[in-house]
Amino acid sequence: MSAGAINPMEQFEVGKLIKFDLLGYDLSFTNSALFMFVVAALLFVFMLGGMKRALIPGKWQLMAEGAVGFIDSMVNTSIGKGGKKFAPYIFSLFFFILFANLVGILPLAVVPGLHTFAVTSHITVTAVLAFFSFAIVLAVGFWKHGLKFFGLFVPHGAPLWLMPVIIPVEFISFMVRPFSLGLRLFVAMTAGHILLEVFGSFAVQGLNAGGIGYGVWFASMLMIIGVSALELLVCAIQAYVFALLTSLYLHDAVHLH
Repeated sequence: MSAGAINPMEQFEVGKLIKFDLLGYDLSFTNSALFMFVVAALLFVFMLGGMKRALIPGKWQLMAEGAVGFIDSMVNTSIGKGGKKFAPYIFSLFFFILFANLVGILPLAVVPGLHTFAVTSHITVTAVLAFFSFAIVLAVGFWKHGLKFFGLFVPHGAPLWLMPVIIPVEFISFMVRPFSLGLRLFVAMTAGHILLEVFGSFAVQGLNAGGIGYGVWFASMLMIIGVSALELLVCAIQAYVFALLTSLYLHDAVHLH
């Protein structure tokens, strides 16, 4: 790559902030780990501020209560009877992803040379969230139904002669769930950040070129504004989709069909 060229993938590189090796294993503290702590701290502060009970609720308390009510409604609708116990997990999942997405798109430098980092743009993070959710689904399904849980792959009313085809298809679609969960969030966040980086480089190069380059700069800035607005929407939608699909998968585990 030539000098001064823009690498849109550079923003996703995991850098070591504090190097640490233990028995040959690299346990260094990275920018990814730092921003996971930042996201967790912001979520903790948000809920802590909303837990201040007042006779007349303030805006912060109303936001926190609205967040809890939103997840409670999602759980009741998606899981139904017996789903209340999963509300804390769905709440944590939704707001961790939401806060991580929003922090990742903030154009801020925490300290010189250290910019905000989108942890959900890494497949390792989204895959862990997806497989952990899938593991809970399996644990709940087998704990509640035992071997009858395999009945999930046999749709009600399906003709017997179609079972050799239906059961493998149902099984494959079930096993693909964690991969689709993790990939959907990862791809959506990565694509948006790459677009912003590319249009940002167009804007800078157009401004430096002068003349007709000002037109390129203006068009690029319009695209940056549009993509940024779309990214804000995607941040919320992807968190909602991840939590909603997890709730629906838990519904299958609790009620089978």
